[in-house]
Order: sequence, then C-alpha cells, then structure tokens
Amino acid sequence: MTARVKALAGSSIVHVLFAFLAMGGWAVFANRLHPMPRPVIAGLVQGVLSGCLTLFLKSVVETLSKRFSGFTVLWAPPLIACLGSTGILLTIHALSGTPEILKTIAVPLLVSTSYAAIYNYSISGGRR
Repeated sequence: MTARVKALAGSSIVHVLFAFLAMGGWAVFANRLHPMPRPVIAGLVQGVLSGCLTLFLKSVVETLSKRFSGFTVLWAPPLIACLGSTGILLTIHALSGTPEILKTIAVPLLVSTSYAAIYNYSISGGRR
C-alpha cells in the first residue's frame, strides 16, 4: 500500500486535480455572496488556472534558478514566478468577470509562491 500512496503522491495528474479542486473550491467560497453562476464560473476558472500553473511552476523555477547565482538565486526565481502567476490570474479573472478577484487569487498565490520559494531553496540552496 505504501508504494501505491507514493506513486499517487508523485503523480502530476493527482497534483493537478488537487489544485483544481482545492483552489477552485476556494474561488467558489470567495465569491459565494454573489448570484449564481458567478461563484461557479470563478471556481472553474480558478481551478483550471491552478491546474495549469501547477504543471508549469516547477519547470519555471528550475529554469530560472539556473540563470541566477549568489544571493539572487534564493529570491529571484520565486519572485518572478509569483509576478507571472499574479499577472495571469488577474488578467484571466478580469476577463471572465470574477466578482471578488483579490479574494479569489489570494490563497492560490500564497500557496504557489510558498511552494516556489521552498522548492527553489531546495534545489538552489547549495549554490549560493
């Protein structure tokens, strides 16, 4: 059973589905006071965006961490990833008519930026 759990934990599909459900659910909650179908649309949009960003965040941090050295390698890749994610989330939510954009993206940005910072440190900590 442990091997099966490890396989699931390492699966990109599981990570994407978890991001879709968790962050999409958060978006529905953040927009719950608005009339339907706005909360559901916001949840679907955030779920899809979180799933896609989950797929690309790891590779972006890996690529960027190879381009910096010294102290900059510790903060630049996660900051650039966060700014890129912020721009994408703001733009897509504005275009889709999400009522509570800032509330909707706050948690996904916190989670993705924390992940980017921790992952970046874990792969670049020895090169500073």
